[in-house]
Amino acid sequence: METKIKALVEENWEDFLNDLAQVIRIPSVQGIAEANCPFGREPKAAVLQALEIAKGYGFETKLVNQAVGYAQFGESRVDQKYLGIIGHLDVVPADESNWDSPPFALSRRNGVLYARGILDNKGPIMSCLFGLKLIKDLGIQPKIPIRILFGSNEEMGSHDMPLYLEKEVPPIFGFTPDCKYPIVYGERGIVNLAIKTTIEDAATVKLGDFRGQMSRSIVPSELSVIFDEQKITALGKSSPSNAPEMGVNSITKLAHELSEILPSGALKTYFSWLDDHLSEEYYGGKLGIGYSDEASGKLIVTPVLIEKIDDQNLLLELAIRYPISVTQDMIITAIKEHLPQKSQVTVTRALKGTNFPIDNPYIKLLSDIYGSVTGLDVKPVTTTGATYARYMPNTVAFGPSFPGQKGIAHKENEYFVEADLKTNLIIYALAIYKLCLSASGNNTRTD
Repeated sequence: METKIKALVEENWEDFLNDLAQVIRIPSVQGIAEANCPFGREPKAAVLQALEIAKGYGFETKLVNQAVGYAQFGESRVDQKYLGIIGHLDVVPADESNWDSPPFALSRRNGVLYARGILDNKGPIMSCLFGLKLIKDLGIQPKIPIRILFGSNEEMGSHDMPLYLEKEVPPIFGFTPDCKYPIVYGERGIVNLAIKTTIEDAATVKLGDFRGQMSRSIVPSELSVIFDEQKITALGKSSPSNAPEMGVNSITKLAHELSEILPSGALKTYFSWLDDHLSEEYYGGKLGIGYSDEASGKLIVTPVLIEKIDDQNLLLELAIRYPISVTQDMIITAIKEHLPQKSQVTVTRALKGTNFPIDNPYIKLLSDIYGSVTGLDVKPVTTTGATYARYMPNTVAFGPSFPGQKGIAHKENEYFVEADLKTNLIIYALAIYKLCLSASGNNTRTD
Protein backbone atom coordinates (compact mmCIF):
# COMPACT_ATOMS: atom_id res chain seq x y z
CA MET A 1 0.00 0.00 0.00
CA GLU A 2 2.87 2.39 0.70
CA THR A 3 4.11 2.10 -2.88
CA LYS A 4 0.58 2.67 -4.22
CA ILE A 5 0.05 5.75 -2.05
CA LYS A 6 3.40 7.25 -3.06
CA ALA A 7 2.41 6.84 -6.70
CA LEU A 8 -1.00 8.44 -6.07
CA VAL A 9 0.59 11.39 -4.29
CA GLU A 10 2.93 12.01 -7.24
CA GLU A 11 0.07 11.67 -9.71
CA ASN A 12 -2.24 14.07 -7.85
CA TRP A 13 0.31 16.51 -6.39
CA GLU A 14 -0.58 19.52 -8.54
CA ASP A 15 -4.29 19.03 -7.80
CA PHE A 16 -3.50 19.08 -4.09
CA LEU A 17 -1.49 22.30 -4.39
CA ASN A 18 -4.31 23.96 -6.35
CA ASP A 19 -6.79 23.10 -3.59
CA LEU A 20 -4.37 24.19 -0.88
CA ALA A 21 -3.91 27.54 -2.63
CA GLN A 22 -7.65 28.23 -2.29
CA VAL A 23 -7.36 28.08 1.50
CA ILE A 24 -3.98 29.87 1.65
CA ARG A 25 -5.38 32.92 -0.13
CA ILE A 26 -7.82 33.71 2.69
CA PRO A 27 -6.08 36.02 5.24
CA SER A 28 -7.52 34.12 8.18
CA VAL A 29 -6.12 36.24 11.02
CA GLN A 30 -8.46 36.58 13.99
CA GLY A 31 -10.76 39.56 13.62
CA ILE A 32 -13.55 41.23 15.52
CA ALA A 33 -16.19 38.84 16.78
CA GLU A 34 -19.60 39.31 15.24
CA ALA A 35 -22.82 37.38 14.77
CA ASN A 36 -22.06 33.83 13.53
CA CYS A 37 -18.33 34.65 13.37
CA PRO A 38 -16.94 34.21 16.91
CA PHE A 39 -13.35 34.81 15.79
CA GLY A 40 -13.95 37.18 12.91
CA ARG A 41 -15.00 36.71 9.30
CA GLU A 42 -11.75 35.50 7.74
CA PRO A 43 -11.06 32.46 9.97
CA LYS A 44 -14.62 31.28 9.38
CA ALA A 45 -14.25 31.93 5.64
CA ALA A 46 -11.20 29.66 5.60
CA VAL A 47 -13.16 26.91 7.37
CA LEU A 48 -16.05 27.24 4.91
CA GLN A 49 -13.61 27.06 2.00
CA ALA A 50 -12.09 23.85 3.35
CA LEU A 51 -15.56 22.37 3.80
CA GLU A 52 -16.45 23.30 0.23
CA ILE A 53 -13.35 21.48 -1.01
CA ALA A 54 -14.18 18.48 1.20
CA LYS A 55 -17.72 18.42 -0.15
CA GLY A 56 -16.27 18.28 -3.65
CA TYR A 57 -14.30 15.21 -2.59
CA GLY A 58 -17.57 13.55 -1.64
CA PHE A 59 -17.38 13.86 2.15
CA GLU A 60 -20.14 14.69 4.61
CA THR A 61 -19.42 18.11 6.13
CA LYS A 62 -20.69 20.10 9.07
CA LEU A 63 -20.00 23.45 10.74
CA VAL A 64 -20.18 23.19 14.52
CA ASN A 65 -21.05 26.26 16.60
CA GLN A 66 -19.78 28.53 13.82
CA ALA A 67 -16.24 27.72 15.01
CA VAL A 68 -15.08 24.27 13.82
CA GLY A 69 -15.87 22.47 10.60
CA TYR A 70 -15.38 18.82 9.88
CA ALA A 71 -15.34 16.45 6.93
CA GLN A 72 -16.34 12.87 7.74
CA PHE A 73 -15.52 9.65 5.93
CA GLY A 74 -17.71 6.73 6.97
CA GLU A 75 -21.21 6.34 8.34
CA SER A 76 -21.93 7.78 11.79
CA ARG A 77 -22.37 5.16 14.51
CA VAL A 78 -25.02 4.89 17.18
CA ASP A 79 -22.30 4.92 19.84
CA GLN A 80 -20.90 8.16 18.26
CA LYS A 81 -17.36 6.76 18.08
CA TYR A 82 -15.01 8.29 15.53
CA LEU A 83 -11.31 8.93 14.93
CA GLY A 84 -10.22 12.53 14.59
CA ILE A 85 -7.50 14.53 12.82
CA ILE A 86 -7.54 18.06 14.16
CA GLY A 87 -5.86 21.10 12.61
CA HIS A 88 -6.46 24.82 12.28
CA LEU A 89 -6.91 27.30 9.47
CA ASP A 90 -6.43 30.53 11.42
CA VAL A 91 -3.00 32.13 11.14
CA VAL A 92 -0.88 34.79 12.78
CA PRO A 93 -0.59 38.20 11.06
CA ALA A 94 1.85 38.69 8.19
CA ASP A 95 3.57 42.02 7.46
CA GLU A 96 3.77 41.91 3.67
CA SER A 97 6.65 44.42 3.62
CA ASN A 98 8.92 41.80 5.20
CA TRP A 99 8.04 39.02 2.74
CA ASP A 100 9.72 38.20 -0.55
CA SER A 101 6.36 37.16 -2.02
CA PRO A 102 2.72 37.84 -1.09
CA PRO A 103 2.05 35.96 2.17
CA PHE A 104 -1.49 34.98 1.21
CA ALA A 105 -0.58 33.47 -2.14
CA LEU A 106 1.08 30.09 -2.48
CA SER A 107 4.52 30.73 -3.98
CA ARG A 108 6.95 28.12 -5.25
CA ARG A 109 10.67 28.82 -5.57
CA ASN A 110 13.47 26.31 -6.00
CA GLY A 111 11.58 23.42 -4.47
CA VAL A 112 10.23 25.41 -1.54
CA LEU A 113 6.63 26.53 -0.91
CA TYR A 114 6.06 29.92 0.76
CA ALA A 115 2.89 31.33 2.33
CA ARG A 116 1.46 32.29 5.68
CA GLY A 117 0.02 29.05 7.03
CA ILE A 118 1.89 26.71 4.67
CA LEU A 119 3.43 25.06 7.75
CA ASP A 120 1.20 26.35 10.53
CA ASN A 121 -1.25 24.81 9.81
CA LYS A 122 -3.05 25.01 6.47
CA GLY A 123 -0.54 22.88 4.58
CA PRO A 124 -0.55 19.95 7.03
CA ILE A 125 -4.30 19.79 7.74
CA MET A 126 -5.20 20.13 4.07
CA SER A 127 -2.74 17.34 3.29
CA CYS A 128 -4.66 15.19 5.78
CA LEU A 129 -7.89 16.01 3.97
CA PHE A 130 -6.32 15.16 0.62
CA GLY A 131 -4.91 11.95 2.08
CA LEU A 132 -8.42 11.04 3.20
CA LYS A 133 -9.61 11.66 -0.37
CA LEU A 134 -6.93 9.37 -1.80
CA ILE A 135 -7.95 6.55 0.54
CA LYS A 136 -11.61 7.07 -0.32
CA ASP A 137 -10.79 7.00 -4.05
CA LEU A 138 -9.12 3.61 -3.52
CA GLY A 139 -12.51 2.23 -2.44
CA ILE A 140 -11.48 1.62 1.17
CA GLN A 141 -14.16 2.02 3.84
CA PRO A 142 -13.35 2.81 7.48
CA LYS A 143 -14.55 0.55 10.28
CA ILE A 144 -14.84 3.67 12.45
CA PRO A 145 -15.74 7.06 10.93
CA ILE A 146 -12.80 9.41 10.45
CA ARG A 147 -13.20 13.15 10.80
CA ILE A 148 -10.88 15.93 9.66
CA LEU A 149 -11.55 18.91 11.95
CA PHE A 150 -10.79 22.46 10.84
CA GLY A 151 -10.38 24.85 13.76
CA SER A 152 -10.44 28.65 13.61
CA ASN A 153 -8.87 29.91 16.85
CA GLU A 154 -5.76 27.88 17.66
CA GLU A 155 -3.39 30.83 17.40
CA MET A 156 -5.34 32.94 19.89
CA GLY A 157 -6.10 30.44 22.62
CA SER A 158 -7.98 27.46 21.11
CA HIS A 159 -11.33 28.76 22.30
CA ASP A 160 -12.88 26.97 19.32
CA MET A 161 -12.39 23.50 20.81
CA PRO A 162 -14.74 24.04 23.80
CA LEU A 163 -17.34 25.30 21.31
CA TYR A 164 -16.97 22.09 19.32
CA LEU A 165 -17.21 19.94 22.45
CA GLU A 166 -20.44 21.67 23.44
CA LYS A 167 -22.10 19.92 20.50
CA GLU A 168 -19.93 16.89 19.71
CA VAL A 169 -18.20 14.13 21.65
CA PRO A 170 -14.40 13.89 21.42
CA PRO A 171 -12.77 11.25 19.22
CA ILE A 172 -11.78 7.90 20.72
CA PHE A 173 -8.33 8.78 19.38
CA GLY A 174 -7.02 11.70 17.42
CA PHE A 175 -3.89 13.46 16.28
CA THR A 176 -3.08 17.02 15.33
CA PRO A 177 -0.57 17.65 12.50
CA ASP A 178 0.64 20.83 14.16
CA CYS A 179 3.90 20.08 15.93
CA LYS A 180 6.72 17.71 15.01
CA TYR A 181 7.77 14.11 14.47
CA PRO A 182 7.94 11.52 15.91
CA ILE A 183 4.72 11.14 17.96
CA VAL A 184 4.47 13.82 20.65
CA TYR A 185 2.99 12.14 23.72
CA GLY A 186 3.57 14.98 26.18
CA GLU A 187 3.38 18.76 26.06
CA ARG A 188 5.14 20.88 28.64
CA GLY A 189 3.19 23.06 30.98
CA ILE A 190 2.98 26.74 30.05
CA VAL A 191 2.73 29.68 32.39
CA ASN A 192 3.08 33.37 31.58
CA LEU A 193 4.03 35.59 34.50
CA ALA A 194 3.50 39.35 34.58
CA ILE A 195 6.07 40.89 36.92
CA LYS A 196 5.12 44.37 38.09
CA THR A 197 8.01 46.23 39.69
CA THR A 198 7.74 49.52 41.57
CA ILE A 199 10.76 51.74 40.88
CA GLU A 200 11.21 54.79 43.06
CA ASP A 201 13.57 56.82 40.90
CA ALA A 202 13.17 60.27 39.38
CA ALA A 203 14.72 58.94 36.18
CA THR A 204 11.61 56.84 35.53
CA VAL A 205 9.69 60.02 34.68
CA LYS A 206 12.06 60.58 31.76
CA LEU A 207 11.37 57.10 30.37
CA GLY A 208 8.78 56.96 27.61
CA ASP A 209 6.59 54.11 26.42
CA PHE A 210 8.10 51.03 24.82
CA ARG A 211 7.32 50.77 21.11
CA GLY A 212 7.53 47.64 19.01
CA GLN A 213 5.73 44.52 17.89
CA MET A 214 5.43 42.41 21.02
CA SER A 215 3.38 39.25 21.25
CA ARG A 216 3.18 36.37 23.70
CA SER A 217 3.96 33.89 20.92
CA ILE A 218 7.22 35.32 19.52
CA VAL A 219 10.59 36.72 20.49
CA PRO A 220 10.26 40.48 19.76
CA SER A 221 12.59 41.61 16.99
CA GLU A 222 12.48 45.40 17.33
CA LEU A 223 11.87 47.68 20.29
CA SER A 224 12.48 51.32 21.08
CA VAL A 225 11.99 53.74 23.95
CA ILE A 226 12.73 57.40 24.55
CA PHE A 227 14.76 58.35 27.61
CA ASP A 228 15.42 62.00 28.35
CA GLU A 229 14.48 62.92 24.76
CA GLN A 230 16.93 60.36 23.33
CA LYS A 231 15.54 57.44 21.33
CA ILE A 232 17.14 54.08 22.04
CA THR A 233 16.41 51.27 19.60
CA ALA A 234 17.23 47.59 19.85
CA LEU A 235 17.10 45.35 16.78
CA GLY A 236 16.82 41.62 17.29
CA LYS A 237 15.59 38.60 15.39
CA SER A 238 12.17 37.02 15.80
CA SER A 239 11.60 33.36 16.60
CA PRO A 240 8.82 31.42 18.30
CA SER A 241 8.72 32.04 22.06
CA ASN A 242 9.30 28.32 22.64
CA ALA A 243 12.59 28.52 20.71
CA PRO A 244 14.18 31.74 22.02
CA GLU A 245 17.70 30.50 21.33
CA MET A 246 16.95 30.80 17.60
CA GLY A 247 16.17 34.51 17.88
CA VAL A 248 17.66 37.67 19.35
CA ASN A 249 15.39 39.24 21.96
CA SER A 250 15.02 43.01 21.55
CA ILE A 251 13.74 43.34 25.14
CA THR A 252 16.99 42.09 26.64
CA LYS A 253 19.05 44.00 24.05
CA LEU A 254 17.24 47.21 24.97
CA ALA A 255 17.70 46.45 28.67
CA HIS A 256 21.44 46.14 28.06
CA GLU A 257 21.53 49.47 26.22
CA LEU A 258 19.60 51.22 28.98
CA SER A 259 21.76 49.73 31.72
CA GLU A 260 24.78 51.30 29.98
CA ILE A 261 23.41 54.84 29.62
CA LEU A 262 21.12 55.37 32.61
CA PRO A 263 22.36 57.31 35.61
CA SER A 264 22.92 55.37 38.83
CA GLY A 265 19.70 54.61 40.65
CA ALA A 266 16.82 52.16 40.92
CA LEU A 267 15.91 52.33 37.21
CA LYS A 268 19.45 51.46 36.14
CA THR A 269 19.49 48.65 38.70
CA TYR A 270 16.26 47.25 37.26
CA PHE A 271 17.52 47.10 33.68
CA SER A 272 20.85 45.71 34.85
CA TRP A 273 18.93 42.93 36.61
CA LEU A 274 16.88 42.25 33.46
CA ASP A 275 20.04 42.16 31.33
CA ASP A 276 21.95 39.92 33.74
CA HIS A 277 19.14 37.44 34.44
CA LEU A 278 17.57 37.13 30.96
CA SER A 279 20.02 38.08 28.19
CA GLU A 280 20.74 34.78 26.43
CA GLU A 281 19.60 33.01 29.60
CA TYR A 282 17.00 30.72 28.06
CA TYR A 283 16.68 28.06 30.75
CA GLY A 284 15.89 30.02 33.91
CA GLY A 285 19.01 29.22 35.92
CA LYS A 286 19.56 32.77 37.17
CA LEU A 287 15.88 33.01 38.09
CA GLY A 288 16.07 29.89 40.26
CA ILE A 289 13.86 27.88 37.89
CA GLY A 290 16.43 25.90 35.94
CA TYR A 291 14.35 22.73 36.08
CA SER A 292 14.72 19.81 33.70
CA ASP A 293 13.79 16.17 33.39
CA GLU A 294 14.72 13.27 31.13
CA ALA A 295 11.36 13.18 29.35
CA SER A 296 11.09 16.82 28.34
CA GLY A 297 14.47 18.47 28.82
CA LYS A 298 15.10 21.96 30.15
CA LEU A 299 12.61 24.61 31.19
CA ILE A 300 12.51 27.52 28.72
CA VAL A 301 11.90 31.15 29.66
CA THR A 302 11.35 34.04 27.22
CA PRO A 303 10.70 37.74 27.87
CA VAL A 304 7.82 38.61 25.54
CA LEU A 305 6.39 41.94 26.74
CA ILE A 306 7.61 45.04 28.57
CA GLU A 307 5.46 48.04 29.45
CA LYS A 308 5.67 51.26 31.41
CA ILE A 309 2.51 51.37 33.50
CA ASP A 310 3.15 54.79 35.04
CA ASP A 311 6.06 56.86 36.38
CA GLN A 312 6.68 54.37 39.17
CA ASN A 313 5.84 50.96 37.74
CA LEU A 314 7.18 48.76 34.96
CA LEU A 315 5.72 45.44 33.84
CA LEU A 316 7.66 42.56 32.33
CA GLU A 317 5.98 39.40 31.05
CA LEU A 318 7.80 36.09 30.84
CA ALA A 319 6.60 33.09 28.84
CA ILE A 320 7.72 29.88 30.54
CA ARG A 321 7.51 26.31 29.22
CA TYR A 322 8.25 23.82 31.98
CA PRO A 323 8.96 20.05 32.08
CA ILE A 324 6.10 17.62 32.59
CA SER A 325 7.47 16.66 36.04
CA VAL A 326 7.35 20.27 37.30
CA THR A 327 4.38 22.24 38.65
CA GLN A 328 3.38 25.85 38.20
CA ASP A 329 3.53 26.42 41.97
CA MET A 330 7.14 25.26 42.03
CA ILE A 331 8.04 27.87 39.43
CA ILE A 332 6.25 30.78 41.09
CA THR A 333 7.68 29.98 44.53
CA ALA A 334 11.23 29.77 43.18
CA ILE A 335 11.14 32.80 40.90
CA LYS A 336 9.90 35.14 43.63
CA GLU A 337 13.22 34.68 45.39
CA HIS A 338 15.13 36.09 42.41
CA LEU A 339 13.10 39.15 41.38
CA PRO A 340 13.93 42.81 42.00
CA GLN A 341 12.63 44.32 45.21
CA LYS A 342 9.05 45.56 45.24
CA SER A 343 7.96 43.12 42.53
CA GLN A 344 4.57 41.42 42.31
CA VAL A 345 3.82 38.33 40.23
CA THR A 346 0.54 37.68 38.40
CA VAL A 347 -0.29 34.67 36.25
CA THR A 348 -1.62 35.86 32.87
CA ARG A 349 -1.75 32.48 31.13
CA ALA A 350 -1.62 28.94 32.45
CA LEU A 351 -1.85 25.61 30.65
CA LYS A 352 -1.15 22.32 32.34
CA GLY A 353 1.08 19.85 30.57
CA THR A 354 -0.20 16.67 28.91
CA ASN A 355 1.06 13.11 29.19
CA PHE A 356 -0.55 10.56 26.86
CA PRO A 357 0.04 6.83 27.55
CA ILE A 358 2.82 5.77 25.19
CA ASP A 359 1.72 2.12 25.28
CA ASN A 360 -1.54 3.03 23.54
CA PRO A 361 -1.90 0.86 20.37
CA TYR A 362 -2.62 3.89 18.19
CA ILE A 363 0.77 5.33 19.20
CA LYS A 364 2.47 2.20 17.84
CA LEU A 365 0.36 2.31 14.68
CA LEU A 366 1.37 5.88 13.81
CA SER A 367 4.97 5.41 14.94
CA ASP A 368 5.39 2.37 12.70
CA ILE A 369 4.10 4.30 9.70
CA TYR A 370 6.45 7.20 10.36
CA GLY A 371 9.39 4.81 10.70
CA SER A 372 8.47 2.89 7.56
CA VAL A 373 8.28 6.02 5.37
CA THR A 374 11.28 7.91 6.79
CA GLY A 375 13.58 5.30 8.33
CA LEU A 376 14.01 7.65 11.31
CA ASP A 377 13.83 7.01 15.06
CA VAL A 378 10.22 6.47 16.17
CA LYS A 379 10.64 6.90 19.93
CA PRO A 380 7.80 9.19 21.19
CA VAL A 381 8.88 12.62 22.41
CA THR A 382 7.59 15.68 24.26
CA THR A 383 7.34 19.29 23.11
CA THR A 384 7.55 22.85 24.36
CA GLY A 385 4.68 23.80 22.07
CA ALA A 386 0.97 24.07 22.72
CA THR A 387 -1.39 22.25 20.35
CA TYR A 388 -5.01 21.18 20.21
CA ALA A 389 -3.92 18.06 22.12
CA ARG A 390 -4.27 20.18 25.30
CA TYR A 391 -7.91 20.86 24.56
CA MET A 392 -9.19 17.78 22.77
CA PRO A 393 -9.28 14.57 24.85
CA ASN A 394 -7.53 11.44 23.56
CA THR A 395 -5.31 13.42 21.20
CA VAL A 396 -1.57 13.58 20.46
CA ALA A 397 0.53 15.66 18.07
CA PHE A 398 2.01 13.98 14.98
CA GLY A 399 4.13 16.04 12.55
CA PRO A 400 4.58 17.93 10.35
CA SER A 401 8.14 19.10 11.14
CA PHE A 402 10.95 16.57 10.91
CA PRO A 403 13.78 16.39 13.48
CA GLY A 404 15.96 19.48 13.35
CA GLN A 405 13.31 21.67 11.70
CA LYS A 406 12.16 24.43 14.03
CA GLY A 407 11.65 28.17 14.21
CA ILE A 408 9.89 28.45 10.82
CA ALA A 409 6.29 29.22 11.79
CA HIS A 410 5.08 32.72 12.71
CA LYS A 411 7.93 34.38 10.82
CA GLU A 412 8.26 36.23 7.54
CA ASN A 413 8.65 33.96 4.50
CA GLU A 414 7.10 31.00 6.31
CA TYR A 415 7.97 27.98 4.21
CA PHE A 416 7.69 24.24 3.70
CA VAL A 417 10.19 22.32 1.58
CA GLU A 418 8.01 20.80 -1.12
CA ALA A 419 9.53 17.32 -0.80
CA ASP A 420 8.84 17.38 2.96
CA LEU A 421 5.21 18.36 2.49
CA LYS A 422 4.90 15.53 -0.03
CA THR A 423 6.36 13.12 2.53
CA ASN A 424 3.84 14.38 5.07
CA LEU A 425 1.00 13.68 2.67
CA ILE A 426 2.29 10.13 2.22
CA ILE A 427 2.59 9.60 5.98
CA TYR A 428 -0.89 10.98 6.66
CA ALA A 429 -2.51 9.01 3.84
CA LEU A 430 -0.92 5.81 5.14
CA ALA A 431 -2.01 6.67 8.68
CA ILE A 432 -5.57 7.18 7.50
CA TYR A 433 -5.43 3.87 5.62
CA LYS A 434 -4.34 2.04 8.78
CA LEU A 435 -6.92 3.87 10.88
CA CYS A 436 -9.61 2.83 8.41
CA LEU A 437 -8.68 -0.79 9.03
CA SER A 438 -8.58 -0.46 12.84
CA ALA A 439 -11.46 -1.80 14.91
CA SER A 440 -12.96 -0.01 17.90
CA GLY A 441 -11.22 1.04 21.08
CA ASN A 442 -11.25 3.32 24.06
CA ASN A 443 -8.29 5.51 24.85
CA THR A 444 -7.79 7.87 27.70
CA ARG A 445 -5.29 10.67 28.07
CA THR A 446 -3.76 11.39 31.44
CA ASP A 447 -2.89 14.95 32.33
